[in-house]
Amino acid sequence: MELRARLVVEGFITGLHKSPYHGFSVEFAEHRQYMPGDEIRRVDWRVYGKTDRFYVKQFEEETNLKSYIIIDTSASMGFASEIPKSKDHRISKIEYASYIAASLSYLMVQQRDAVGLTLFDSTVHSTIPPHATKQHLRRLLAELEKITPGQTTNSASALHQLAERISRRGLVIILSDLFDDPSKVIAALKHFRHNHHEVLVMHILDPLERSFAFGGDAVFKDVETGEKLTTQPYHIQKAYQEAMKNFIDRYKRECRENSIDYFLLDTATPFDVALLNYLNKRQRIG
Repeated sequence: MELRARLVVEGFITGLHKSPYHGFSVEFAEHRQYMPGDEIRRVDWRVYGKTDRFYVKQFEEETNLKSYIIIDTSASMGFASEIPKSKDHRISKIEYASYIAASLSYLMVQQRDAVGLTLFDSTVHSTIPPHATKQHLRRLLAELEKITPGQTTNSASALHQLAERISRRGLVIILSDLFDDPSKVIAALKHFRHNHHEVLVMHILDPLERSFAFGGDAVFKDVETGEKLTTQPYHIQKAYQEAMKNFIDRYKRECRENSIDYFLLDTATPFDVALLNYLNKRQRIG
């Protein structure tokens, strides 16, 4: 996971025409360059011996922003469709979310922003508070390595719990397929805004969940309840696509009306799209 995150982030930064990270050394994520007025006792002489440059030790309270990455681990996030004209499967939504979370965490720590991680399905079941050190980053990546789809979802309840728990204002990033009652989920997202958090929603779907391009008769099984339904996808494809469009449009509209950043991603979307959306948000926050 660490290697994957590093490759994604470094490739992303290299691809920017004008990188906002110019001049920042990724080698010293827990340090910053010495500035006039800094206490000499805080200079890291070991780093000076290696680089011939002055760096001071970076303390947690100096971090620029606290971010909270929240991942939906409900059973529906485990879905992965076949790639057309191939027997291979795409990565699942939960894998895609974990790779984005790993890349974001890596990028944030390099920029001395504190980042934390929370996993939920029907309840909140794992929380790591935000910090901005390499050791903390390794802990986050280790947690993401173990991530697996869980139980049925109750996004609204879990998000309300988190809104009550997160006391310090920061950036809340939610990675989910949002397969729940939109009115309840939006109410939970508004709870974060009421507490003066910035909110970024990354709506993750599988391409097939958007197109419904199944062929022939099919039996659909609800991965959360086990309920089965036999149908002819071709006959209901148009109605399904319209329902999905309305579902997505509602989230877009209500997020916009409540000053919540919303981005739709599917598991075929390059990871750097998610990083760019985050970076744009981060620059607006300042």
